[in-house]
Amino acid sequence: MPTAAKSERILILCVDRDDDIGMKAGINTPVLGRKENVNAAASLALRDPEEADANAMFEAVRIFDNLRKSAKGEEEYQVATIAGSDLQGVEADRQLVIELTEVLEAFKATDVILVTDGYTDEMVLPLIESRVPVTSVRRVVIQHSKSIEETAAVFSRYMKLLVENPRYSRLVLGLPGVLCIVLAALSFIPRGLDYAIPALVLIIGAFLVWRGFGVDKTVYGFVKWTKEYSPPPFTVQIAGFSAIAGILVIVVGGYLGGTTVATVVTTTEGDPFAIVPRLVGEFIRESTYLIAVGICVILSGRAVRWFLEHDLRLWRTIVIIIGVAWSSVMFGEASNILIDPAYQYGPLVYSIVGGIPVIVSAFLTALLLRRKYSDYFKKTDQTIEDFEEE
Repeated sequence: MPTAAKSERILILCVDRDDDIGMKAGINTPVLGRKENVNAAASLALRDPEEADANAMFEAVRIFDNLRKSAKGEEEYQVATIAGSDLQGVEADRQLVIELTEVLEAFKATDVILVTDGYTDEMVLPLIESRVPVTSVRRVVIQHSKSIEETAAVFSRYMKLLVENPRYSRLVLGLPGVLCIVLAALSFIPRGLDYAIPALVLIIGAFLVWRGFGVDKTVYGFVKWTKEYSPPPFTVQIAGFSAIAGILVIVVGGYLGGTTVATVVTTTEGDPFAIVPRLVGEFIRESTYLIAVGICVILSGRAVRWFLEHDLRLWRTIVIIIGVAWSSVMFGEASNILIDPAYQYGPLVYSIVGGIPVIVSAFLTALLLRRKYSDYFKKTDQTIEDFEEE
């Protein structure tokens, strides 16, 4: 028993990968149907008569008309246009796949005739073939006249682009202009033209470095950031200023300690390894107090910020400040013993033993004040384990 011939449904598909039809003519895609494609192509051509995608759409309609006239049997034809994205790349391909799926749901095509305006659009051929067989590819190339008049018109158009577009005019006009000014200035100097070649090489080299390493973009970004910069909240400014001041004090303390160690090394004879404890002691004694002051300044700025922001971290910061301040006393006494082993160790012991009740008292006081003024402060997203109540 003979089998019925399978009906073929052929889709003539025009692809606009960079979405010129949407960007220039404001037409939503996909465009399905002959009348709709003719209107869309005409609208795009009116917006930009030189647009190649409009010609590709007209070609797709022409192929559709020819195939429909010569149709045999139960063949069905449809013409459609899909578009990608002006962002190109992955975004364009994803949008094309979405619109192709929408077209195939409306017209169950068995074959596709692909119409494009160039090699860029043909990059989507694997995407289409993965969903429906592609039996033919028609690439539309706009034919230009080779006459001298049209060649001159195209040349003048590009020259206008080079002159009026700042992106190209800086290179085509700006750099030669600077070179001419330098040569003219050197001509007024006795034997100035002897330095013409080094001057030109220096200017060209500086320009290449300026553009090659993106210095121009960095400067532009900095200027833009300066114009758009808005100062942070007042509390953040206080913390930032105290951090800068504290770091400066710490650096000065380290510098004083380092210069003292250098002086001892240059004025002491004998094995330098034998005086290592003394060197450590000299560094600690000269730097520890300023380093402790710097840390306390940094933490004090944060404490002011936590107070103004009603933040519970204020109490923990106060306890740390007291601990750092008292630690400087212990380090100072320890440095005296490192410098002179015969120094009495009693003050060091007293400072350590005395520091324990000081820290405990500070902790308990902070805990009591936290409970007393609990209505003033608010809990943060970060858990404060030091003062967490059961």
